[in-house]
Amino acid sequence: MATRYSLVIPVYRNEEMIADLLDALVALNRELDDALEVVLVVDGSPDRSLALLIAALPHTGLQSKLLEMSRNFGAFAAIRAGLQEAAGPYFAVMAADLQEPPDLAVEFFRRLERDDCDVVCGVRAGRDDPLTTRLASGLFWSAYRRLVQPEMPRGGVDVFGCNRTARDALVGLTEAHSSLIGQLVWIGMRREEVPYRRRARKAGKSGWTLRKKLNYMLDSSLAFSDLPIRVLFGVGILALAVAAVYGTIVLVARLTGLIAEPGYAPTVLLISGFGALNALGLSVVGAYAWRAFENTKARPLAIVRRRFEFAAHDIADDQSASSPPGSARETAGMEMHK
Repeated sequence: MATRYSLVIPVYRNEEMIADLLDALVALNRELDDALEVVLVVDGSPDRSLALLIAALPHTGLQSKLLEMSRNFGAFAAIRAGLQEAAGPYFAVMAADLQEPPDLAVEFFRRLERDDCDVVCGVRAGRDDPLTTRLASGLFWSAYRRLVQPEMPRGGVDVFGCNRTARDALVGLTEAHSSLIGQLVWIGMRREEVPYRRRARKAGKSGWTLRKKLNYMLDSSLAFSDLPIRVLFGVGILALAVAAVYGTIVLVARLTGLIAEPGYAPTVLLISGFGALNALGLSVVGAYAWRAFENTKARPLAIVRRRFEFAAHDIADDQSASSPPGSARETAGMEMHK
């Protein structure tokens, strides 16, 4: 059957979940009447995820593509590469750890087929994670919505679906050091939300570290908001007010003879205070200049080292000695993804 639905899955340190993931994908394909194409993107994973997928995919009966990135470019770059490879016309993105129910993809596809929306986002209505994880996530996304993008759904977006129009608009945005989810919100279009409860992780450890969260917030702030500039402006106004008050105090003290050394205190304060303010301003301007410089390089956002394609087939054929499992074709060489 011709591909109608494309599901993109970034894979990083998920070897313990590969078997469960493929079982879920086979069930999903059956529910979608064998019209599903799966695009798995191994994003420089240091474990055995790639080897396990190469060995198992030919026996699943899935129409699938497997991309091996030349190194770890990050989940957003992997998703973008997968979306560019996907056939569509309807697309969905899910995680390999199965913390988001795979059935969400079915709901995404159904809404997109009805033409109710161009983008559909999975929004967490709850999560079976430890309390500390829930609190940290809540604080992060609350700050993100308040400071960066108020249009971002509460709790953020980890999984989403889109039609070809939204996909083409999304992959057409190629600036470096940005947020794919932020871009998904930025393109606008008709958007719907599907609530779900995030499940506990069955195996492995999340790669969503504190460092990545801070980088995500920084990139999003500089890509979608003038918040740093506004903060710097506010600090400048405050510094001017403090300097005015301090200057008045110094003037009064000098006139009344309380300061014997003329010019010492205000000189020290002005040099230290405005020197620090100047350094802060240069750092903010430098951050914007660096990102502009990165975009002028026009480097690819990701590089696919190898590509494998697995043709759909009847799983029962694997039991027959005269019928080999689904054919696999490797595309040699590297390809750049903007």
